[in-house]
Parts: sequence; structure tokens; C-alpha cells
Amino acid sequence: QAARMKLKHNINPVLLQLINFVILVYSLVTYVPWYIFSGSRQAIEKAKQVKAKPVNNKPGGAYRSVNSLHCLASVLYPGCDTLDKVFKYAKTKFKDKKLLGTREILKEEDEIQPSGKVFKKVILGRYTWLSYEDVYAKAVNFGKGLAVLGQQPKTNIAIFCETRAEWMIAAQACFMCNYQLVTLYATLGGPAIVHGLNETEVTTIITSKELMQTKLKEIVSQVPLLRHIITVDGKPTMWSEFPKGVIVHTMASVQAMGAKADTGTQRQAKPVPSDIAVIMYTSGSTGVPKGVMISHCNIIAGITGMAERIPNLGEKDIYIGYLPLAHVLELSAELVCLSHGCPIGYSSPQTLADQSSKIKKGSKGDVTTLKPTLMAAVPEIMDRIYKNVMNKVNEMTSFQRNLFILAYNYKMEQISKGYTTPLCDSLIFRKVRMLLGGKIRVLLCGGAPLSAATQRFMNICFCCPVGQGYGLTESAGAGTITEVWDYTTGRVGAPLVCCEIKLMNWEEGGYYNTDKPYPRGEILIGGQNVTVGYYKNEARTKKDFSVDENGQRWLHTGDIGEFQQDGCLKIIGESINRKKDLVKLQAGEYVSLGKVEAALKNLPLVDNICVYASSFHSYVVGFVVPNQKELAELARKKGFKGTWEEICSSPEMEKEVLKVLAEAAMA
Repeated sequence: QAARMKLKHNINPVLLQLINFVILVYSLVTYVPWYIFSGSRQAIEKAKQVKAKPVNNKPGGAYRSVNSLHCLASVLYPGCDTLDKVFKYAKTKFKDKKLLGTREILKEEDEIQPSGKVFKKVILGRYTWLSYEDVYAKAVNFGKGLAVLGQQPKTNIAIFCETRAEWMIAAQACFMCNYQLVTLYATLGGPAIVHGLNETEVTTIITSKELMQTKLKEIVSQVPLLRHIITVDGKPTMWSEFPKGVIVHTMASVQAMGAKADTGTQRQAKPVPSDIAVIMYTSGSTGVPKGVMISHCNIIAGITGMAERIPNLGEKDIYIGYLPLAHVLELSAELVCLSHGCPIGYSSPQTLADQSSKIKKGSKGDVTTLKPTLMAAVPEIMDRIYKNVMNKVNEMTSFQRNLFILAYNYKMEQISKGYTTPLCDSLIFRKVRMLLGGKIRVLLCGGAPLSAATQRFMNICFCCPVGQGYGLTESAGAGTITEVWDYTTGRVGAPLVCCEIKLMNWEEGGYYNTDKPYPRGEILIGGQNVTVGYYKNEARTKKDFSVDENGQRWLHTGDIGEFQQDGCLKIIGESINRKKDLVKLQAGEYVSLGKVEAALKNLPLVDNICVYASSFHSYVVGFVVPNQKELAELARKKGFKGTWEEICSSPEMEKEVLKVLAEAAMA
């Protein structure tokens, strides 16, 4: 597999032999001091160890992490069994330490593009920080202020807002007062938002000025129970158009009400572990979005499991938050940081890097300013970084390109043996590493399958492990995460210490937990992190969840996996029933569409791809958004002349592109 992922160079064979000889001598000379002084020796030993074992010898027996064979972990700190207690513990421990950071906007300007379009550009300043005590005080006042507005414990309140410090403050206020926080993606379409708000019967929604004026304005009239809209970023300018009976407040004014309020009535509102903390609406790739009910103990168990996979997590780390907080991956990651004294600096996909779309040319993106040590990313973002860097490599001079490729291939070999390459890291990859600030020590990845080539690229160029994880909203985001010293690709790691995983036979697909060499089947996750079920959807809850004879809840994920020799899980097919990702072709073979997309998405020629298949045909079709520069270059090579539209709709160019796709798929 490593040989397939190597980059191709065009170096004279004699020169190549000489270079390989120099590398060999260098490796021999540096091996002894490296072996004595580096900690990598222990890492190599750890990577070889068994990471999870079945609890019994029966086929289909549950696998547990070797660190929790006898008892699954469910609590981070003794006695902290609800989220308000976790935050109170952290506030007492970390007092005036930095917790939430936001960059100040120094200047906003409109930039007119050659096409006539207007892009908003910003110049941002330093990060300004709120301490643990600041955030705690703001959350307490906001919670009391919501009570003044009539919010009762155990009733729903919605948040529909971009990822920012106020989101976390509002969430902590709800956890303290036992309000059930309904989360909706800021990117959801109108009908889905209306469905979520009406199904949960919320009377109050927390949002931002921009979302209120773009998304909410159009749908408020379809949410009859809505009484209060709270904007987190000051007074909106146009708010006369809202229906009668809806009052718009600012977050600051609600906090001021709370600060003045009598606290006598607050005593009895504290949550218990089984109370619902969050009703999280999933993005609904199949029909209307479903609300997953996640209790306090579900979230705490999940973050306990995740934290165990990030060694030495603490005050020396800095996390950058930019993914949607309405997604379980981001919410869990930020709660892990909050409970361990790790500051969170907020960002957005449009301001993340120096090259991001909203950052004015010549000014600094968020990663350059913050220099984070921890970051979560979805494969799509990593694929984009991979492509951008590879396009830059292709534009280098022949000497520079060959030097980069030699270093890349050398490091790939060293990594697969468990060795480090300090010289390459500082001389060759330093510049690439700076794209994410230069200090990243662990990249957490989840949400979709990550291709082996992209994972290796991140390992090599950013000089850090990629913690690939597998979890669902229904399992509070927890399931498995690879350990930092495990540099293998294509696996998602061993079960977290909070849960156990078993494989159930799927006869129709021919997957059995008695298969040799490795057991295979539908993945079932069990443990305290397995959620309560779907809001107002008993039938779907019964279908996706079960309870065993010991009273343990199990989630039937619909994904197909296999357990390898060391107890690590590999996803071999996604969703037999959820997203219909596994499609049975006419000839009876199953194709995992996600895998095909992951294999083809990284081609320079492909900006994006959607793969589709039907059981009435024996082949797969793909819709490709081509990269204009690469496709125009291919057309030139093939002697095809025409406009961009003509190139895209030309049958002969289609055949040429298909050739490139077929080659990559075969590889």
C-alpha cells in the first residue's frame, strides 16, 4: 500500500542510486543516537501491542479496549455525573486560566472580483480571551435571564448559530438550569429548520444577527409557538418585520436580567445524569432530520472515552474550533478541552488560514495567529489541503519538486517502520506545516471515511498523527479512535474505554462474525454513551436501538466492519440501512459508494464527485465537478479545442477523464 501512495519523480537513475546511498549512510549514522534519545522506541512497541480484546470466546462477543476490559469508564472526575458539575469542577480547578478566545474584527471591506461579484473581506486582530470564571459567570446570568423570560427546567430551547464563544456559553447555561438544548445546523434548509423547531415546540431560539436576517426571517411565520429570539451579537438593525408576539432580545440584555434576578427559585432546577442535555438534529441525509436525545451521562461517558486517546491533554494545548457546534464531533471535542483546561480559540472555515476566502490578502488567518496544537477536521477539509499542496508542488521547479518528492517518499517509508525524520521535518516540511500554524500535535478526524493517501499526506507534511475516529450522533460521537502512535491507514482504531463493540451477522450481504481471518458484520456499539433514542419517534428508536439482558443499551449502526488481529476496527462498508451507501449491483456484488468517492476525490482533475449506482445496472456512474485548470490542460494535451462548456460536454474528453478515473480506481 505504501508503494502505491508514493509520489512519482523523474530523477536520473544513476543520480537516484547515489541519493539512495547517501540516505542509507545518513540513516545508519543517525540510528544509534535516535534509538537512545528518542521516545519513538516506546511508540513502536505500543503500536505493536494488542489494543482491544473480545470479553469472551463466543462468536459475536463484544470487544473492549485493553484499558477497560473489566469495567467500562463512564465518569471523567469522581462525583461529576452531570455537565454542570463537570464545568463547576473545571472552573474551580482552572479559575482565571484562558478558556474561550475570539478575534476582534479590525476592518471589514467589500472586494470586487474580476467577474463583478462582491466578496466580503476582513482584517482581524489578536485573540481576546474569557477565563473559566468569566465564562461561568456569563453562563449563570444567562441561565437566570432565560428563567425570567419564562423558560422552565426540562423544556426545550433552540440554538441556531455559527460556532462561537456565545454558543458554548449558552449551552453551559442550559446544562446548569436543566433546559434541553435543541441544536440545528446553521446550514440546514428552511423546511428542515421549521420541522425541528415545531417538533420540539420551542418558544425561544438563540441565534446570530446574520442568521436571523437571512434564514430565520423567512420561516418565523411558520413557527407559531415562537415568542423570543435572542441574538448573541448585539441588536439587529432590521427587526420591525417580525410577526406580532415575537420579541427580539440581545444575549447581553438577557444576562443583565439574570444578574438582577432573585436566585431563590434556582435551587431545585439541577439536572440528574439521566436528564436530556441535548436534542441534536442530524443533517438528515435521508428525509427529514431526526432529533437524537442525548443525556448528561451519555455526553460525559463519550468525552471520557475520547479524552483517554489524547495523551497529555491539558493547559499547554490550544484547540481551534471552527466546525459546526451542532455536530457531535465538534461539541464533544470542545467539551473534552473545557474539562481539561485546554483553551479554545474560535474560527470559521472562511477565516481559518491565510488563504481562506474572507481573509484579506496579506493579513493573517486564524491558525497563523492562534498556533493551535489540537484541531478536528472532516475528510473534506483534509482532502482540500492535500489538493492545494499537491497543486503547489506541481508548480515548483523540477529540482524543488524532485527534492520534495524524495523527502516525501523517504518519510513515508520511515513512518511505516515507526521512525521519525527530524531533518526532513525542519528542512522540507516546515513550510507546509505552517499552513496550520506550525504547532499541531494531533489532528482528530471523523464524520466520513478518510482516504489512505490523504491520511499519509497529513502524517508526512504536518508531522503529526491523525486520530481517525468512528462514532455517530446516536452514540454521542463516541465509538473508536486510533491511538496516536498507530500510523497504519484505513482503520478507525480500538473501542474507546467508555464502550464496547460487537459484530452482528448480516446474512444478506454475506458478512459473518465467524469469518476468517477476521470476524465481520454489522457494527453494534454498547455503553453509557449510547443515547436515549429519537425525539418523538418511538418506531425508529425501536429499530435502531436494543437493550440486552444486563440492561445495557446497544446501537445498531447499519455500518459493516471487521475486527483485525490487534483489536482495531476497520469499516468495510458504510450503512446497510442508513444512507444506502452499500448498493447491490445487478450481478449481486455490493459497492460502497463512499469508498469509491474517497478514492477519486483526491485526483487533481476532480474538484468534487458524487457516485451513484442502481441494482438494475452492473456499473456505477459518477457526476464530476472538474478542475478547470487541469481539464483545460488535458484537453490541450489531447489536441481538443473549444470553450469550457464544449470541453465539458465533449464525448471524447469524457472518455479521457474516464480513463484517468479508471486508472486511479484500479490503483
